[in-house]
Amino acid sequence: MNDIRRTILWVIFGFSMVLLWDQWQVHNGNKATFFPAPATAAKEVRSPAASSVTQAADVPPALTGAGPAVLPIAEKSTNQNKEFVDVQSDVLKLRFDTDGATLARLEFLQHADVNHAGKNVILLDDSAERIYQAQTGLIGSATGEGLPTHKTRMAVRPGPRELDKNANELTVVFESPVQGGLKLVKTFTLKRGAYDVAVKHDIVNVGQQDMAPQLYFQLVRDGNKPVGESSFYSTFTGPAVYTEAKKYQKVEFADIKKKKVDVEKESANGYIAMVQHYFVSAWVLPDGLNRSISIDAVDIGSSLPDCCYRATLIAPLESIKAGETKSVSATFYAGPQEEKKLEAIYPGLELVKDYGWLTIMAKPLYWLLDKLNHYLGNWGWSIVALVILLKAGFYWLNAHAYQSMAKMKAVNPRIMEMRERLKDNPQQMQMEMMKIYREEKVNPMGGCLPIAIQIPVFIALYWVLLSTVEMRNAPWVGWIHDLAAPDPFFILPLVMTGTTMLQTALNPAPPDPMQAKMMWIMPLAFSVMFFFFPAGLVLYWITNNVLSIAQQWVINTRMGVPPQFNLPKF
Repeated sequence: MNDIRRTILWVIFGFSMVLLWDQWQVHNGNKATFFPAPATAAKEVRSPAASSVTQAADVPPALTGAGPAVLPIAEKSTNQNKEFVDVQSDVLKLRFDTDGATLARLEFLQHADVNHAGKNVILLDDSAERIYQAQTGLIGSATGEGLPTHKTRMAVRPGPRELDKNANELTVVFESPVQGGLKLVKTFTLKRGAYDVAVKHDIVNVGQQDMAPQLYFQLVRDGNKPVGESSFYSTFTGPAVYTEAKKYQKVEFADIKKKKVDVEKESANGYIAMVQHYFVSAWVLPDGLNRSISIDAVDIGSSLPDCCYRATLIAPLESIKAGETKSVSATFYAGPQEEKKLEAIYPGLELVKDYGWLTIMAKPLYWLLDKLNHYLGNWGWSIVALVILLKAGFYWLNAHAYQSMAKMKAVNPRIMEMRERLKDNPQQMQMEMMKIYREEKVNPMGGCLPIAIQIPVFIALYWVLLSTVEMRNAPWVGWIHDLAAPDPFFILPLVMTGTTMLQTALNPAPPDPMQAKMMWIMPLAFSVMFFFFPAGLVLYWITNNVLSIAQQWVINTRMGVPPQFNLPKF
């Protein structure tokens, strides 16, 4: 049984080394050795003189209108006379391109960029380094005439551009010229302290006949990870869809290139989103409004190496009689992945904060962590308190494991003597070992199973700490000014390494000298990763180690097995 236990540990160790090396390769800009990413599909080349609308073969069936018009490509504008309108609330700074009143740049005024001192996080952008935009417009002209799209030059109405200190709302209005008998008026309303923007589309029929256009909402971005994103912890970047029927579905960029997108195509509820670590943008339409859903890759003429991807909602509108106006309200959210705020905007929007398959455990852990922070007022101490509560909850499981380890340590001298005496007779050695275990009532696996039961909980906590945007720029003590960033002086990783080594020393040494030495390499190799991890994650692991050492020390003492350090004999 002891051999089985060691075999399991060796398998875990070997697989950990494979993952560590694989991520180290990616971190250094090389191709992954063991788990390479799918080959990038060759980028489609379009002539600069090509039409500004997609060809029929490039547009999914759901995007094709009733008439001959199709959804325009979200191509990068080459208009040299571009005009921009800057609008600012207390938390958002927006830049609108007057071509279609497109949201071309969005800056968070209360979220500092950890990779660029003195600068704020920029989510949406239209530059040489980034493409990420929110666009809307009309398609589906029955007459074949073009309708106002996200490329139609629009005029902005006069009004304030910055939220007054005495006001709670700021409104900016864009108006298109008449095209195809329709005029499109877009009204954006920013609220104090809010990351959700109310967007109203007024479609005015100024023609002589009834019109039944389609209103589209789309998010377009390049396929690059956010700047500074560490490859040592893999977080999702890409589009996502939520519908009542299929719930939350995220789509990898690689699957979009392969045209292996499997999401709900038609719905009367839900949203589309572009997700990245800590932040998200999303178009949320009212429930009951039918919409088609599509995710695809488009070539917008950018020089970026992986550009671009598009998530689109298209809402067919009822016929608008001549001289009448149809109004459609929607919500555009661009902000941090704060669960309570997201859920208040739309139930299910909080799922963009993705915990993976451990969501059922992670959500209660975040709830508890948030409650602790409400009382303690410090996310660092809240992490410490949460780990203490978890260790208390698992006290008896851990006690059983440490009791088993203490028994193993007590019989270890007999095992070592027996192995030396029977080293030339492996079969007899195994029989004698099992006899000793039966006589001393020792279960070699007794120390592993209780710990294995807890692993999913602590993995879920890992994802909670990794995904919680509130950790960004949140200080703990002294030199730790940002729990979401690595320790600038590597003090916490060094302490974590020390506690891990101490914990290893307190465990019974394997009888095999070579295995005993290798057991010291495992925590050292594991600790290397923590030099790149956020300080909050390292703090959680240190707290767990310290509490485990204390409990093991107390149990060993009570059982009459004085704690001793089993150092390797190199």
